[in-house]
Amino acid sequence: MIGRHLHITGRVQGVGYRYWFLGRAELLGLTGWVRNRADGSVEAVIQGPDASVAQMIADATDGPPAARVDLVLPHDHGIDPSLTRFEQRPTC
Repeated sequence: MIGRHLHITGRVQGVGYRYWFLGRAELLGLTGWVRNRADGSVEAVIQGPDASVAQMIADATDGPPAARVDLVLPHDHGIDPSLTRFEQRPTC
């Protein structure tokens, strides 16, 4: 099990990106969260099996049809046992 913090830039707000991300993360069995940032980007913490995390990072570069993802920047992130599901959080 691994954890990653993602910073996602491009046209990723106002296009359903967070909802798409939430659904995809749940489908892959990941725990964590996703939220908009005030600077127009999206950030997420994902954790789960190595292959599922890698797949989510790969999928995040495409996003939903209306999105245009410029960059997905992953950083290592420790496992947080308090994250037991995947959720959408308020904008920071």
